[in-house]
Amino acid sequence: MILPTDVIGVFFLASVALGLAPGPDNIFVLTHSALYGRRAGFVVTLGLCTGLLFHTSVVALGVAAIFQASTLAFTLLKLIGAGYLLYLAWHSFRAGSSELTATGEREVQGLKLYRRGIIMNLTNPKVAMFFLAFLPQFADPIRGSLPLQIASLGVLFIVATLLVFGLVAWGAGYIGQWLKRSPWAHMWMGHIAGAVFVGLALRLVSVER
Repeated sequence: MILPTDVIGVFFLASVALGLAPGPDNIFVLTHSALYGRRAGFVVTLGLCTGLLFHTSVVALGVAAIFQASTLAFTLLKLIGAGYLLYLAWHSFRAGSSELTATGEREVQGLKLYRRGIIMNLTNPKVAMFFLAFLPQFADPIRGSLPLQIASLGVLFIVATLLVFGLVAWGAGYIGQWLKRSPWAHMWMGHIAGAVFVGLALRLVSVER
C-alpha cells in the first residue's frame, strides 16, 4: 500500500471538512439542485469531480506550478471563469415561469449540466493552486512514486467531494420539489441564483495568487 491507513484517514477527514466549508463549488451544486432538482445537482457534482481529475493530473505532473509562477496564466484563467459565471447568471435572471415547464427542465439535464460542472471547476485557478499546496503535504518520497501518491490522494479527495456534494444536492432537492409547486417562488429562486453567480464571479476576479 502506497498510502498508510492513518494518512488515508486524516486526509479523507480533512477533505470532507473542506467540502463542507462554504465555497463556490458547493454553492454551485446547491443552487442547481434547488432550481432544477437533486438529479441536476448530482450531475453537476459529477462534472465538478471530473474537473478535479484534471487538477489531480496536472499537480501529479507538476503543470499546476505554471499558475503559481505565471501571473498572466492565472489572470486569464480566472477571467474566463468569471465570464462563464456571468453567463450563467444571465441565464438564471432570464428564468421566468415560461421556462419552468417539464420540457424546460429536461433541457437543462444531462450533458449540459455535466459540462457546466466541468467548466466551473476547470476555470477556477484557485483549485489547481489549492491542490498544489494541499496534496503534496500527505505524500512522502520514502513511500515510493510521488505522482502515484498524488493521484491516489486526488481520488480520495474526489470520493469525499462526491459524498459531501451528493448530500448537498439531496438536501437542496427538497427545496426544488417545493419550487416546482410554486412558479412565482421558482422565478425568484432564479433571480437569487443569478445574484449568487454574479457574486461568485466578482469573488473569482478579486482573488490573488
